[in-house]
Amino acid sequence: MNAPTTPLLFPELLGSGFGALPPRVRMVHLRQGPQHLSGEVEVARGTRWLSRLCAWATRLPPAGKGPITVEIDATPGHERWTRHVASHAMPSRLWSRDGLLCERLGLVTFGFRLHAEDGAIVWRVERVRVFGLPLPKAWFDGVGARESEFDGRYHFDVAASLPLAGLLVRYKGWLHVD
Repeated sequence: MNAPTTPLLFPELLGSGFGALPPRVRMVHLRQGPQHLSGEVEVARGTRWLSRLCAWATRLPPAGKGPITVEIDATPGHERWTRHVASHAMPSRLWSRDGLLCERLGLVTFGFRLHAEDGAIVWRVERVRVFGLPLPKAWFDGVGARESEFDGRYHFDVAASLPLAGLLVRYKGWLHVD
C-alpha cells in the first residue's frame, strides 16, 4: 500500500482557485525540486530606528534597484526560498499549518492566508510569532504580498509596515519564469 503523498503548498492552500491563476504564477508553485529564477527588483526601506531593527530581525533586503535571483527548493509540504538582492541573501522556510502558509523569516514566523483574487495570489497575515510568542494580528495589517502575471512575466509586490515603526520594506519586481 502506498503512503499518502503531501501536495505542494500553494495548490493545496489555494484549492480550486489555483487553477484560475495565470500560467507563470502556477509554474512557480508547481515545480518540485530546485529552481533558480532571475529578474529585476526595486526595494524601498524605512529609515526609523525601529524599522531598521525589525528589518534586521527578518533579514529584509537593502534599498536599491537592480537584479534579483530567487532560489526555491520545493518538496511536498515544504519550501525553502532564498532571495538574493545585491550581496544580501534573504532566506525563508515555508510550510502549511491550520490552512495557513507559514513563513519563517529570521526571528519571525508569519501565518498567511492565501487568496486567489483577480488572477493573483494575495497573501494576508493571520498570525505572527517572535521566539514562539504570539503578537497582535492588528499590528501586521500593513504586511502582505501579491503575485501576478503582467506582459508575460511573473510579478511580485511585497510590502511591510508596522505601527510606530512605519515602512519596513517594499520590494516589487518581476522574474523570468519559463
